[in-house]
Amino acid sequence: MMRFEYKVVAAPQRAEKVKGLKTGADRFAHTLAAFLNDLGREGWEYLGTEVLPAEERTGLVGHKTVEHRVMLFRRPLAEGADAPASEPETEPKRALRPEAPEGTAPSLRAKRD
Repeated sequence: MMRFEYKVVAAPQRAEKVKGLKTGADRFAHTLAAFLNDLGREGWEYLGTEVLPAEERTGLVGHKTVEHRVMLFRRPLAEGADAPASEPETEPKRALRPEAPEGTAPSLRAKRD
């Protein structure tokens, strides 16, 4: 059975300036082609582009959903090779939210004797 490793990268959002290319569409196409060719030389096969939602903070307590465009790539692992060493699995950080309401907060006023 063939095994693969995968790579997910943010899609380019800006075109590079290229001499001789006048339109934004031409510059963007050139930027994207150069990006794909660079990864192709490293053995990565382009699988597709996806738009995925993500929740981001706005201000102190607000949240909004934004969309990220990511490009998916894969390349075969060498025969007999295990999956590449990945980052250690850690539990995602949780927002600071109490599990249960706390009791009455202590007074901050100075005590009078």
